[in-house]
Amino acid sequence: MINVLGLSLYGAKAASHRVRLSQFQSGLSEVGIKLEIKSLLNNYYLKQKYSGSKPSLFRILQAFLARVSTLRNAKDFDLAIIYGELFPLMPACIEKRLLLLPYLFDFDDAFYLKYISGKLGIFKPLLGRKFESVMSNAAAITAGNQHLASYARQFNKNVIVLPSVVDTNNYRPALKVQSECFTVGWIGSPTTAPYLEALVEPLMLLSKEKLVRFVVMGGKAPKVPGVEVVELPWSLDEEVSLIQSFDVGVMPLPDSPWARGKCAYKLLQCMACGVPVVASPVGANVDAVPSTCGILVSTPNEWLEAFRVLANDPDQCNRMGNAARVWVVQNYSLDVALPILSKAINEIHALKRSL
Repeated sequence: MINVLGLSLYGAKAASHRVRLSQFQSGLSEVGIKLEIKSLLNNYYLKQKYSGSKPSLFRILQAFLARVSTLRNAKDFDLAIIYGELFPLMPACIEKRLLLLPYLFDFDDAFYLKYISGKLGIFKPLLGRKFESVMSNAAAITAGNQHLASYARQFNKNVIVLPSVVDTNNYRPALKVQSECFTVGWIGSPTTAPYLEALVEPLMLLSKEKLVRFVVMGGKAPKVPGVEVVELPWSLDEEVSLIQSFDVGVMPLPDSPWARGKCAYKLLQCMACGVPVVASPVGANVDAVPSTCGILVSTPNEWLEAFRVLANDPDQCNRMGNAARVWVVQNYSLDVALPILSKAINEIHALKRSL
């Protein structure tokens, strides 16, 4: 048995924890790999962050000390998987001293921009090159998409594309009740909800032609005149059934450096449930959405025309949804990704034993 220490940034309710680590545990166990996950910041932190409250500094300090303890007592593990970074705001040279295991570095967002731009850009002199060092010292890197992989290959030759995949045994199509109302659905987080402003005009114009419902789960919904807007808190238990009620799933993104690093996971969830998608041609969306499964659009008029195509032709909508399901099963499912991750782990373990 190979013992792997998974070092997640956030607790089990975070998408990164589930998608990049915990959903692999059962399958890895079946091939002789035990993955034990230790989170830095728990579900309480996420709840406080997304509610607009400031997390307790005392609890954050406790979390940092607990992670130091985890690293100091990691001698029973063969290797580690670091998701994102070990500690926010900590230089790579200190992290290197704390983690004495060979590690696989995993990322599905443009973390390397974290200390270069935005509100944490003030730390650029100290931390601007942190991820270059973290990637250079990794035994291997798993990147969520080709854009991230291209960046990582500047610092490490052993880079593997491991998309953020869907468990297609859980995300699957369901019989849909026909309705005169065209339901457009989005699932995300408070940080990505501002991107929904791009849909206000297209949805408003579409509503002049037919009944439109806009369902938003996990973020603040914009007001759309003429459209029934339904805003729901994110719920793992309700997520699949909600997606199954969509006529189309959407993922608008700006063409920015950060957005180009994003994975297409929310689109893939919809596609796995047999729901066609409309999305911006940015980052992983380009690879994840072939023309048989959805429509990539850039301008407000293109968004409107894509919605019209799917709203006015239910047969076309069904064909795209069926094709999307097959595409995800074949290319973006947990069953496809599991051998990729297990191979990377086995290669790191074999290299460690040969030294």
